[in-house]
Amino acid sequence: QLQLVESGGGLVQPGGSLRLSCTASGFTLDVYTIGWFRQAPGKEREGVSCIQRSDGSTDYADSVKGRFTISRDNEKKTVYLQINSLQPEDTAVYYCAARPTIFRLCTFRAADYISWGRGTQVTVSS
Repeated sequence: QLQLVESGGGLVQPGGSLRLSCTASGFTLDVYTIGWFRQAPGKEREGVSCIQRSDGSTDYADSVKGRFTISRDNEKKTVYLQINSLQPEDTAVYYCAARPTIFRLCTFRAADYISWGRGTQVTVSS
């Protein structure tokens, strides 16, 4: 069974940067399309970025375009989310998730993903 573990969160000042990691165990990661989601207190889970299996195409929510960059290192079984110019509204728990292997395309619907990590907290505050 695919297991995902997020890391790299923390407390950062506005304007700062973080690199989040999503590391897989159990299976090779490159057969999965991986999405990053975030959930702030009292809000619904929001998809922010995705990277497709096979060709590595990426997609971003409008709210993060130009500030977030997703990438993958298949040898390390890790997908990264580089977050720059952090703002207080980016404060949330960040999750990575995998789509079933038969699906390649990126989506930002949480229901389309079957394997989830436990999340890593990102707090942006001065």
